[in-house]
Amino acid sequence: MKLGFFLFSLVLYQMILQPGIFKVEGDDDDDEFVRVRGVQLLLNGKPFYANGYNAYWLMYMASDPSQRNKVSSAFQVAANHGLSIARTWAFSDGGDNPLQYSPGSYNEHMFLGLDFVISEARKYGTKLVLSLVNNYDDFGGKKQYVEWAKSQGQSLHSEDDFFTNSLVKEFYKNHIKSVLTRRNNFTGVVYKDDPTIMAWELMNEIRCPSDHSGNTVQAWITEMATYLKSIDGNHLLEAGLEGFYGLSKNESNPNFQVGTDFIANNQIPAIDFATVHSYPDQWLPGSSNEEQTLFLVRWLNDHIQDAQIIIQKPVLFGEFGVSVKNMSSDSITLRDQFFNLVYSSIYSSASDGGAATGGLFWHLLAEGMDSFKDGYEVPLDENSSTATLIAQESQKLNRIRMKKSSIVKKNKARDVRN
Repeated sequence: MKLGFFLFSLVLYQMILQPGIFKVEGDDDDDEFVRVRGVQLLLNGKPFYANGYNAYWLMYMASDPSQRNKVSSAFQVAANHGLSIARTWAFSDGGDNPLQYSPGSYNEHMFLGLDFVISEARKYGTKLVLSLVNNYDDFGGKKQYVEWAKSQGQSLHSEDDFFTNSLVKEFYKNHIKSVLTRRNNFTGVVYKDDPTIMAWELMNEIRCPSDHSGNTVQAWITEMATYLKSIDGNHLLEAGLEGFYGLSKNESNPNFQVGTDFIANNQIPAIDFATVHSYPDQWLPGSSNEEQTLFLVRWLNDHIQDAQIIIQKPVLFGEFGVSVKNMSSDSITLRDQFFNLVYSSIYSSASDGGAATGGLFWHLLAEGMDSFKDGYEVPLDENSSTATLIAQESQKLNRIRMKKSSIVKKNKARDVRN
């Protein structure tokens, strides 16, 4: 009898130690993947609000071992300023020193660069958003995929054939699979199993100007999102939208359309959260600072409200910036005012438990990267006022995160007692 009780106790003890056994529903304290619940992102079962940055160059720079210190430096200085999300490219198609030489043929040196980026991000507590193809010709983009298909006998006439041609779509799906199933040489972890990655992005700034109805993009996102989720059920997925509305809300757009629909595209079930980009200086050429500010305020408020009420998913402001290249001597001050508007809108929403979850400015550079400057760069060590603003706003957002996490923890403790 005593032996039987001992064996039962031993089995019970082993079961308790085994992950997942007797786990309380909703108790995700050890879940390192970012999840979605309603209009909130969750990390370790608690609300996740975070600001971050774009650094498209990370893989490219890390492909050269002698330049990897710039990647480490960028992660370090960003973390010192309270930034914990980095968005970067997991693509470079064709051309000189690409990631993908041709469909399915990869440059191992460049892939090792991406391996290093993911490994290094984890060291600094940074979550990554990895984009899988470009809308633009830079780094190949959808144009390169169309050219590859044409070289194999396909009769194609537009870059927008990227979204509909069956061979092009197979090329792209193969890239999705190649990236998601890559085993990191530094960590030994397959990308699709690595919680350092917060989310995948289908395309950087999806545009299909040949079809303003939005039907082409809607069908493409649906197909590709479903395919990606069939391989990877761990990570979040976003489409890569700038936030332009469809025909039903065209009045909220700048004076052009790109064939996307912020509401319909983000209502696709396999899309986990919405994204918005903000570039009034590009979208409203010739307008005054006051006109751009008024547009920005409406743009931010409209998307937060639509994400909250209609789409009912979180929204990440995945890019925002303003060029100081062609501005006056007060350009840094004007940029700080622009950044402050974006951060304040996010903070206001997050404070009320709303859909806005964070903002990623465009773009961060490390020291010694002068050739990458385009007017939008923010070298945090060189722009004291901007750096201070970013740090202050990120700390404010982090305090909301800690406060809401504390509430969740207290509620769980109460539930256990009851």
